[in-house]
Amino acid sequence: VNLVESGGGLMQPGDSLKLSCVASGFPFRLHDMSWVRQAPGKGLEWVSVITAGSYYSDYTDSVKGRFTISRDDAKSTLYLQMNSLRTEDTGVYYCALGGRFNSVRDNADRGQGTQVTVSS
Repeated sequence: VNLVESGGGLMQPGDSLKLSCVASGFPFRLHDMSWVRQAPGKGLEWVSVITAGSYYSDYTDSVKGRFTISRDDAKSTLYLQMNSLRTEDTGVYYCALGGRFNSVRDNADRGQGTQVTVSS
């Protein structure tokens, strides 16, 4: 399993940003995928999930209405569109294999992460 995130950066409150995660080494289209994040000094927090086939997606309450998860199975790529960014969205964002609970386990398959900093 190889997951490579990109797209992070230094943003201002209210900005938009789109993260990408290119997957390889496993049948991407057959797996649920999640985004998780880790704020400075805090543990991993599940952010969003999209099922195989894109039949269902879900979000943690703090990002509902602002973030949108999507996937392109032809490109084995997972996306997270983040709008109306807030300072509390600051953290390292990881894409992960699995759903809400499996993606935050210690032994979960996750990428190296991409830093998102929201600051005025």
